[in-house]
Amino acid sequence: MKENLYNYILGIADNSLILGQRLGELTGHGPSLETDIACTNISLDLFGQVRSYFQYAAKIAGDDRTEDDIAMLRKEREYKNVLLVEQPNTNFAYTMARQFLFDVYHLAFLAELQKSTDLTLSAIANKCIKEVSYHERFSSDWIRRLGDGTEESKAKMQEAIDGLWTYTDELFHQTETDKAMVTEGIGVDVTKLKDTYYTRVSAVLDESTLETPESKWFQKGGKEGIHTEHLGYLLTELQYMQRTYPNMEW
Repeated sequence: MKENLYNYILGIADNSLILGQRLGELTGHGPSLETDIACTNISLDLFGQVRSYFQYAAKIAGDDRTEDDIAMLRKEREYKNVLLVEQPNTNFAYTMARQFLFDVYHLAFLAELQKSTDLTLSAIANKCIKEVSYHERFSSDWIRRLGDGTEESKAKMQEAIDGLWTYTDELFHQTETDKAMVTEGIGVDVTKLKDTYYTRVSAVLDESTLETPESKWFQKGGKEGIHTEHLGYLLTELQYMQRTYPNMEW
C-alpha cells in the first residue's frame, strides 16, 4: 500500500514536473511579452503543484529523502511521466498543442482526484484545479487562434496536433499501481475519462477548423519508465544544479 501510494504520487507529479520544465525553456523566447509571461506563469503553477505532491511523497517514503531528492536525483527510468509532456518545443504550435492535449486530460483528472479517499491528494487536487482550469482555457484559445488564423498558422497547428496525437492514448493507460490505487478508492480510473477527453478535444479542433487525426497508432511506455530520447536531455538541465551543488533547496 505504502509503496503503491508513493509510486502513484510520482506518476501524477512527474507529468507536471516535466511539462513545467519544458515551458520554463520558453522564458524569454515567447512570441510576445504577454504570452511569454503567461507560459512562465503556467510553468510556475505546475512546479508549485509538484512541490505539494513531492512533499507528500517524501512523508510517505519515511526515510531521509526530501522533496528535492525526489524531484532532482532520480534516474531517467525512475520518472513516471507520460511521453506527451516530454516532447520538445519544436515551435510555438507544438508547445500549445502539447499543452492543450495535456490540459484537457489534467483538468478532468483533477476533477476526479478531488473525490479520492486520501484526504491529502483530494486537497491538492482541490487547490490545483483552479489553476489548471485557466491552463486549459489558455491553451484552447491558442488552438483556436492558430487553427483558424492564417494558412501558415493553420498548417503548423495541424502538423503539431498530428505529430503529438500518437502520445494521447497513454494518458488512459493503467499501470498495476494505478489499478491498485483505484481499488483502494485513492486513485482515478483514467479509462473512464477517455471518451469525454476525445469528445472535448475534437470539439475544440472543430471550432479551430482543424482535423481530428484518425490514426489509431499510439505510443506508450513513459508511465513504466521507458521514455523517448528527449527526456534524458531535459533531465540533464533539470538536475544540473542539484547534482553539481548537492543539498541545494528550491
